[in-house]
Amino acid sequence: MTMGQRVKKDNPLSAAVARCRSSFLGVGVFSFAINLFMLTGPLFMLQVYDRVLTSRSIPTLVALYGLVVALYASLGLFNFLRVRVLSRIGFRLDSDLMMLAEKRRIVHGLIGGGEELRPVGDLTRLRQFVASPALTALFDLPWTPIYLAVVFYMHPWLGWLATGGIVVITLFTIANEALTKPKVSEATYWDMESARFSDGSHRNADVIVSMGMLQNTLNYWAKMRKGGMVNSQKAGGVTEAMTSASKAIRLLLQSSILALGAYLAVYQIITPGVMIAASIIGGRALAPVDQVVGGWRNFIAARQSYGRLKAGLEHMEKSDDMLQLPAPEGHVSFAAVTKMPPKGLADDGAPILNGISFVLKPGDAMGVIGPSASGKSSLARILVGLWMPDRGAARLDGATLDQWDSDELGKHIGYLPQSVNLMRGTIAENISRFDPDAKDEDIVEAAKLANVNELILALPGGYGAKIDDGRLVLSGGQVQRIALARAVYGRPALIVLDEPNSNLDAEGDAALSKAIAALREAGNTIIVMAHRPSAIASVNMLLMLRGGQQVDFGPKEEVLRRVTEASNASAIGKPKLEVRI
Repeated sequence: MTMGQRVKKDNPLSAAVARCRSSFLGVGVFSFAINLFMLTGPLFMLQVYDRVLTSRSIPTLVALYGLVVALYASLGLFNFLRVRVLSRIGFRLDSDLMMLAEKRRIVHGLIGGGEELRPVGDLTRLRQFVASPALTALFDLPWTPIYLAVVFYMHPWLGWLATGGIVVITLFTIANEALTKPKVSEATYWDMESARFSDGSHRNADVIVSMGMLQNTLNYWAKMRKGGMVNSQKAGGVTEAMTSASKAIRLLLQSSILALGAYLAVYQIITPGVMIAASIIGGRALAPVDQVVGGWRNFIAARQSYGRLKAGLEHMEKSDDMLQLPAPEGHVSFAAVTKMPPKGLADDGAPILNGISFVLKPGDAMGVIGPSASGKSSLARILVGLWMPDRGAARLDGATLDQWDSDELGKHIGYLPQSVNLMRGTIAENISRFDPDAKDEDIVEAAKLANVNELILALPGGYGAKIDDGRLVLSGGQVQRIALARAVYGRPALIVLDEPNSNLDAEGDAALSKAIAALREAGNTIIVMAHRPSAIASVNMLLMLRGGQQVDFGPKEEVLRRVTEASNASAIGKPKLEVRI
């Protein structure tokens, strides 16, 4: 492969299914054996009626019965193997794709996703479908024409009667698809919407209860939940009717074949054994079609899950040909960076950042100031690689951010977002970013750097205290300081802090300034988005934004001097440069 070329990769879901191809072939072989052995019963009856009863030979009966026992034992074995292989296929698909599916859900909002996805749920639904009787019915379906051929061989009239029954049930299947597909899609949509709303209600329980919103919230959730239930019930009603009719037709057809066979046997056109065997084989020919109709809702749901999952996992695998860059030192440069609103956000045609340019070297600390909606948080997301510029170049140690593998880049970046949340786990696990190889001394060092070590030790359980277990209650400031320790864990080359003191008191502000000074001295590059002046006490560079535009950039003292001069100039009628931190 030459430089710059890319090998087109299969979709991860398609590739995972392809890896199971040999297992599916094995299931096909087992299905062949199972359906072949299913002829044991009717052929045994044929021999008993036409050979044993006429010859009155007990040794023949014993020999036939012994053969039947062996064949049914083989049938049970192959049926067990088929079910076992299908369950293992489902397990393998889930194991191969579960991390990609969860990764897709985590990064969905970063790549311009509008509605929330639940790819792990889709993967679970696929795994359950693969191991369900609905899929085995699909493997048995190709045997329907073979059974019909056997019935035709016994007598054409019997074959045409069985064919007519299969045509009727097939029409039921087509009607079932047309009538239930829209309702199943609608039910799935409302079920997902109600689940999302329920998750949001759980996260905002304090607001809901304290402001008297509980009943309204329940009513709103119940409306969405009922939308899913109503559509599911309608789809289920159609399927239930079709399934009942299909089963009745199958039983009626067996009796009809038996009646027609009896008529032919009376006139000695066929033997009584053929009459019984044709009835059983005709019913067996209809059984897979009947099962497909009964499991059609599961089939539609699995097909929808497969489509969503396939689309969601597109381009989610790592690029194997991406060069592993050396650990960065912290040189940051922006050259005319412009960012348009991502898909799903309000887009009035104006960029949220326009023409941002600056250069920082290791040991620099830059404060980013400006009024609300000036683009500070958007700049932070570009700095840490969550968003990529639409124009211009954002570089770390000379390499644009898209040249870095995201996992490798993340090891060298510390990020404290504006909205801080800790993950379910211990405080130590949160600080160490859930690194299984984290050393205790590194965790404690990060906590001390964020001046949160004593606070943690005072908590019940200390560093082993679990977040969100109902026994640990942390204030907003405590959460923010623990998240600051997570951001500085491992002394990353680039540390981006988005309003890091929004929940801090005076002691927390002092600790933040001390941490920034210590990181600068160690050669780290720090960028602080700030509204409060105390957040930029220890920075040496300042970037001013307004409306997504760069107003000023340079050493902090010079920028603040220019701001002061601009403010003084406004007192004598000159245009005022309004800047708020």
